[in-house]
Amino acid sequence: MTEYLIPTAEAQAELVEKRSRFIGHVWPVDSEEEARSYIEATKKKHYDARHNCWCYRLKEGGVERYSDDGEPQGTAGQPMLNVFQREDVTNVCCVVTRYFGGVLRGASGLVRAYTQSAKDALDAAGISVVRRWVEVAVTCPYSYFERVRQEGEACGGVPGETDYAADVTLHLLLPEEQVDSFSARLTELTAGGIAPVVLGEDFRAVPRR
Repeated sequence: MTEYLIPTAEAQAELVEKRSRFIGHVWPVDSEEEARSYIEATKKKHYDARHNCWCYRLKEGGVERYSDDGEPQGTAGQPMLNVFQREDVTNVCCVVTRYFGGVLRGASGLVRAYTQSAKDALDAAGISVVRRWVEVAVTCPYSYFERVRQEGEACGGVPGETDYAADVTLHLLLPEEQVDSFSARLTELTAGGIAPVVLGEDFRAVPRR
């Protein structure tokens, strides 16, 4: 089973500490060329900043790169990269731009600020799970709706659109290995009265809720 995590979208977050302004930016990427294009574009945009520190991770080949861009060694790029390693997020590029505010922070203060900036940007971007998903639809009485949704989420499913009629129909994306388990739970819950209908399957990124 292939499964990995990526940023859901491009996002930015800003942190101000001791008059220094840290702007964290995260992008989903598929190649080193794409990552470096974002890095260069950010350097041009923030040409007047003291530092544009960066890192990226790629699933293909296990590539990991980072730069402190003039900050003391080990205080910026590596701590930023560590954020994505801890979260197990790949195919990601991050740049943290620093506008110096005139107050020296020391190594530990820089590590905290760059770590927090990268984490804030990732939180703003969100995380998606890339894997094979099976889409199912479950039609049930309204009295069962919340329980069906809970059972789906307990199996790692992600709720989708809901259709309201005489009964309610819930669409779910389930990990492919959880479809049988989910079906068995519904059979047990409703004495065989409710069963999921498989609509299709796809290998794609789905935001983690």
